[in-house]
Amino acid sequence: MEQQGEQTKPKKILCIGLVCLDIISVVDAFPEEDSDSRCVSQRWQRGGNASNSCTVLSLLGSPCAFMGSLCAGPVASFIVDDLSRRAIDISPLAWQTTGQTPSACCVVCPSSASRTVLLADTNIPDVTFEDFNALDLSAFKWIHWEGRNADEQLKMMAAVTRHNAALPRQRRIATSVEIEKPREKLYQLFPHADVVFVSKDVSRQLGFDTPQSALRGLRGRLRAGAVLICAWAEKGADALDADGTPLHSDAFPPQQLLDTLGAGDTFNGAVIHKLANGCRLQDALTFGCKVAGAKCGFHGYDAIADKLTQM
Repeated sequence: MEQQGEQTKPKKILCIGLVCLDIISVVDAFPEEDSDSRCVSQRWQRGGNASNSCTVLSLLGSPCAFMGSLCAGPVASFIVDDLSRRAIDISPLAWQTTGQTPSACCVVCPSSASRTVLLADTNIPDVTFEDFNALDLSAFKWIHWEGRNADEQLKMMAAVTRHNAALPRQRRIATSVEIEKPREKLYQLFPHADVVFVSKDVSRQLGFDTPQSALRGLRGRLRAGAVLICAWAEKGADALDADGTPLHSDAFPPQQLLDTLGAGDTFNGAVIHKLANGCRLQDALTFGCKVAGAKCGFHGYDAIADKLTQM
């Protein structure tokens, strides 16, 4: 009976990447250099791309887990408490004995629709293959990587491929990777996931000035049958499905733009939520744009669940 219970236990979506403390100041106007000014509000918020996507997944109802590096201390305690509050499984966390948990100062200016981030990316070690290899992969139905330490992440992806090789198709783990930062080392991750999210910044750095041209130009970097997705802010998002068919969703901006911080992470989480639950790529793309657009109309993430009833 215990074995049966284990088999029926819902499998989770695992997100691997950065978690940090965001200290967010909302301002009426971006401050001038060497000036004193008051902010409209200030809050502490758990940040990091993969961490934010986990928040969205949890709010949308997908059981999920987060794997990232933390170093014990008050910042890590805040982060762990917040992950637990969101019902995100923290058992995969990689606890480090050196470095400090990263933090970021974020200035959000609704009047200019800007968000400026100053990240103190400390010398804390990233999650390694050794950390990943200690996981029970049978607990997951989807694993998403925020592209960071590519050499170690390639080993993780290879381990998932080996795990999947012994399973029937319907029980294999789906994989995705976000290539957001224009760093050459990250580009080796393109051919190793089922779904690849490529950013506007990376697309431009590689010489593409539209999402459509980026998809056409980058498709050859993917493995056969993989999906490529490129979100482009106010232009919405485009994708190529497994057969190379182009898809598009318009953007869905809120009535009042308040907070674009984490909009891309929200889009990724919403798309993964839909795909992991068997939805068509077109539906997932449109849903991702709707949720990301709605998120830009309020501060933080708490209102996402309420906004879903209006979609």
